Amino acid sequence: MARWPNPPLGGERTGPNPTDRAKRGVKRSLLCEGAGVPIGLEVAGANIRDEKLLRATIDSIPIALPDNAELGCGVCLDKGYDYSEVYELLTEFGFTAHVRSRREEADAFKHEAGFRAGRWVVERTHSWLNRFRRLLVRWEKQARTYIAMLHLACGLITWREAFKNDLPK
Repeated sequence: MARWPNPPLGGERTGPNPTDRAKRGVKRSLLCEGAGVPIGLEVAGANIRDEKLLRATIDSIPIALPDNAELGCGVCLDKGYDYSEVYELLTEFGFTAHVRSRREEADAFKHEAGFRAGRWVVERTHSWLNRFRRLLVRWEKQARTYIAMLHLACGLITWREAFKNDLPK
């Protein structure tokens, strides 16, 4: 989850940013698969805590989740999600929670051969979304317009990832 620059026009799904003198801001909650392809997205005000957006983010996945709990899908989260309600919610959906602080991941990277931090995939996808200049600063008053632009960008990212080996070099 990340906080992005303040929407100059405000509008729906914005809130006072706790890190920027309470200017109105927006937060994107993003769920990605292992390669960084976005599969779930939720938008809220910057003042909403991360764990409050988790259910809406999982519910935004457009395909039905399999009922088979043996899949063992893991979800890598930071310490902002270290609450019993989060663990219960992830168990309800059949996910396994992997919650580590940045320091724990940095230590594991130094001491474990071949360790890869799981959260960097989401950070990279947020970076890909920020390359769409229309999304870097939210100018839209209506949340549905902003969400439509986010979905378009997610579709383009998915398209690029699906065909990246087929593109000419």
